[in-house]
Amino acid sequence: MATGVKTRVKLPKQVRAGEVVTIKTLITHRMESGHRLDSDNQPIPRSIIHRFLCEFEGELVIDLDIGPGISTNPFFEFQALVPGPGVFTFIWFDDDGAIYTDSRAISVMS
Repeated sequence: MATGVKTRVKLPKQVRAGEVVTIKTLITHRMESGHRLDSDNQPIPRSIIHRFLCEFEGELVIDLDIGPGISTNPFFEFQALVPGPGVFTFIWFDDDGAIYTDSRAISVMS
């Protein structure tokens, strides 16, 4: 498991039913490609977030396959339709098998 990993998610807490919202996510992660060497001239093992997905109440919103060319601390911004109140779940998958999750509830104005 990578060290110092922290997830951040920004989205409105309340919207109108049927509204499209902008969601911003960021995960602090070094994203080592496996091509660099450490101070002892030894390869630094590959460690990247290789997949990100977002679900709303169990329904898939976005599913991304990520390659080693992405930068440190991957940031994603996307839009989603909010049909009603519920919970967004965000999942990042690491090469080393670690899975990082975050979730945010959203309510609907009447």
